[in-house]
Amino acid sequence: MWEGLSLRTRLLLPLGLMFGAALLAGAISLQIFASAQLMQETEPASRSARAVAAALNGALRASTNPQVTLDAFVQSLGTSETIRFRRLGTDLDVHPSEVQTPLGTVPDWFVRLLATPEFGAAFPVMMEGKQVGDIIFAPDMSADIYEKWIGFLAIAFSGIVLMVLTGAIAHFTARSALRPLQNLGDGLTRMRTGNYEELISPSGPPEIRRSSQEANELARTLNRLSQDNRSLLRRIVSLQDDERQDMARELHDELGPLLFGIRANTVALLESIPSGSAELRNAAEGILQSVETLQQANRRILDRLRPLYIQELGLEKSIQTLLQNAKAQSPDLKVTSEIDADLNEVDGLLSQTVYRVIQEAVTNVLRHAKANSMHVTAGINEREVIVEVSDDGVGFPADRVFGRGLTGMLERVRALSGTLELLREAGRTCVRCRLLVGESASQAQGAKQA
Repeated sequence: MWEGLSLRTRLLLPLGLMFGAALLAGAISLQIFASAQLMQETEPASRSARAVAAALNGALRASTNPQVTLDAFVQSLGTSETIRFRRLGTDLDVHPSEVQTPLGTVPDWFVRLLATPEFGAAFPVMMEGKQVGDIIFAPDMSADIYEKWIGFLAIAFSGIVLMVLTGAIAHFTARSALRPLQNLGDGLTRMRTGNYEELISPSGPPEIRRSSQEANELARTLNRLSQDNRSLLRRIVSLQDDERQDMARELHDELGPLLFGIRANTVALLESIPSGSAELRNAAEGILQSVETLQQANRRILDRLRPLYIQELGLEKSIQTLLQNAKAQSPDLKVTSEIDADLNEVDGLLSQTVYRVIQEAVTNVLRHAKANSMHVTAGINEREVIVEVSDDGVGFPADRVFGRGLTGMLERVRALSGTLELLREAGRTCVRCRLLVGESASQAQGAKQA
């Protein structure tokens, strides 16, 4: 429970408990010491009341007319409030009367709290062997109760004021520390998400300021490392594309003519085979079919190694061609798309990354998803390119591990400071990619819109 409390609560709760305990201890001390003081102050009068009762009982025993003696004694008491006579069978209010103060009447609970054991003590009066009444000790303690009540109010008021002031100081002190700590926490959260540009404003106590400054230095270091890492990734991606293009050129220039030559020779061989040589003709037709299959595989490999359509047709048309090829490979798959024509304005590396992301996502759908429908969306705004490929297939396994294709896709996206998400939403698997638009693409799009 304590671990879940905030810093402000951890400061205020012990202070409140401490002041509550102090007030309780003050009340207990007041009850103990004030009652003892009142008992000491009233003890002589109580002894006097006991002595008066003893003297009256002695006088009544010696008197020839006890009743007259008793009446004379009662009359001699007059209006005394401290020592009073109560006849047997009659009621006499011996409780303290209400004490009025400038702040109001003293509460009854406080009076009961201060009552001494001797208050209202009764000493029997005997006449002719029978009890005829009591000598009641009922001192007027209004002044004493008033004094104790004022003292209690002073202690309680001082304690409450001190508690409020201490609580206010603790509150503002905690707030002055919590706000810088919150800023520090927000800054660390931004660093965790990859935002190293927005630094933390050092504030608060020296310890928190030093922590904020150290966090800022860490952010600067991570920012430099992140930039170096992205530059390295861009270089790697660029080298991979160059290597792909070189490999595609070699396949196109070397393997293509060879396959074409084999096909041409096989066709010539078919034309020269006599009509009666069925086995030889079948063998030649098999060679021709294998060569055509190799030519189709070569074209698919070339398309994956180097998307030639981007330079000639633009990114939008290249994506449309990619989706048409996907329809041809899987006629039962329903393919829909929303491709923004403004994608033709993005630069070379960004356009290749967009194409590769869609290409890899579509390839995964064709190979693994067992889907009935696939929807591809690609658009651009002033800040970013957004690509989304979704399907209604079986989705990713719970313990999915990125294969070579997804890993390469992720590396390309990270090289351009983008994000790649694999989601499962409303029964559909979704690959969503966001890529920051370069200045050249943004300026070209702005000029087109103008």
